[in-house]
Amino acid sequence: MPEAYIVAAVRTAGGRKGGKLAGWHPADLAAQVLDAVVTRAGADPAVVEDVILGCVVQIGQQAMNVARNAVLASALPESVPGTTIDRQCGSSQQALHFAAQAVMSGTMDVVIAGGVESMTRVPITSSTVFPAQNGMGTYKSPAMDDRYPGVEFSQFTGAEMMARKYDLSRDELDEYSYDSHRKAIAATNAGYFDDEIVPLEVRFGDGLTVSHVVDEGIRFDATLDAIRSVKLLHPEGRVTAASSSQICDGASAVLIANERGLARLGAQPLARIAHMSVIGHDPVIMLEAPIVATQRALAKAGLSAGDIDAFEVNEAFAPVPLAWLKTTGADPAKLNVHGGAIALGHPLGSSGTKLMTTLLHALRRRGGRYGLQTMCEGGGLANVTIVERLAS
Repeated sequence: MPEAYIVAAVRTAGGRKGGKLAGWHPADLAAQVLDAVVTRAGADPAVVEDVILGCVVQIGQQAMNVARNAVLASALPESVPGTTIDRQCGSSQQALHFAAQAVMSGTMDVVIAGGVESMTRVPITSSTVFPAQNGMGTYKSPAMDDRYPGVEFSQFTGAEMMARKYDLSRDELDEYSYDSHRKAIAATNAGYFDDEIVPLEVRFGDGLTVSHVVDEGIRFDATLDAIRSVKLLHPEGRVTAASSSQICDGASAVLIANERGLARLGAQPLARIAHMSVIGHDPVIMLEAPIVATQRALAKAGLSAGDIDAFEVNEAFAPVPLAWLKTTGADPAKLNVHGGAIALGHPLGSSGTKLMTTLLHALRRRGGRYGLQTMCEGGGLANVTIVERLAS
């Protein structure tokens, strides 16, 4: 069976809610990373056989198959198709899996996987609140209600459940969150994100134009005392907005090819995809799935946590990576080495390939061989991807 390789990987710098990327239509935002990843690979755009994009809130400006709309807004020819998928926060990680499976099957040779989310223009509640307010009902069916009577599926509730189950104190969550900003600040100041970020032009009302190249969510003035002063989300809880991922606008993309595709591209791969899996778990606690998924993935890949040189575990809420660390026994020094979504933002459908982009660049910089990425997803799901770095 053919192998799947990552040839190029790019992302935008994150934009805060109402921030520098607020003026970008999500289809145009995604088009920028499509063009950039093709350019990075030195590819003829016509060799791309499909574009698979993750996007969670597919309504309004992100409706009507935003992947195809992004192709039509890009420099790719009209002959390139596109499809949009939703596996909640893991949508673009799943897009990567689908792209890899396509080239491994031999039915395609070159595919772009990625994601986009403009959380400014299309708020996270749009797909649930708007239908409910307009007589279109709710996603929770009578059969689901029979199975989970009276349960309101909530990631905020799940985060508090994780904190209690794994005995994580408010102080531990705050300290982890501060470290996320501290690592993101250090990486930014050292220029570690420069190679992965696609510069975007931002125009202001006064005619000033700037290039957006720095993740807008990083609090360069962050202090532990300031984080500790943030109000709890629930009076009896442990999680605050400061220990949660930030609302974020952004897009990301990776170019996937098999051996035949590499020959067509005339390119050297960055990495080989060594393992892909996805698991379903308890939808009520919801955020625990990455723990079980990681354990199963390592066993199936014949690897241990000690074999992995860098981990990316999405910081949806601080209890998630902290509980994951407690359970897997992974080296904390290898986890989210340049910070995570608490500092850098979590642009939902884009986060999967965003994290993969950062992981690949970190592996290269650190001279590591294996990287593992996982994230919690609505409904109690988790994807795991293990990559083996190849290029220097």
